[in-house]
Amino acid sequence: MHVDVKTNAVEIAEELQHRIDRRLRFALARFGDRISRVVVYLSDLNGPKGGIDKSVRVLTRIDGVGLVVAMVVDSDWTVAVDRAAHRIGHNVARSLIRQRQRVSGVNRSSNAAPLPRGR
Repeated sequence: MHVDVKTNAVEIAEELQHRIDRRLRFALARFGDRISRVVVYLSDLNGPKGGIDKSVRVLTRIDGVGLVVAMVVDSDWTVAVDRAAHRIGHNVARSLIRQRQRVSGVNRSSNAAPLPRGR
């Protein structure tokens, strides 16, 4: 799996680059060869002003499913990267479950009890 990091004129330290790669590989390792591409976009929404403005957006292409996205905004790059990695792992798992249910014809609503009618 190749992790491509893109920024909008934000200088990122080599340590942060390694953290992004390491955290995403850990979060997505269980999905193996199903993931064909991972792109991470880093942007500082307010520039040098500070505040809660570090945006990390992760786009993951999954074979047979399509594009899965996670986005986090935080005041700290490290926290934003960690949360985005966790979130993309969760979103990919959920997308694969949905895809498996569509293929097998399972419909969650058919198993649910009918809602009572109001008077």
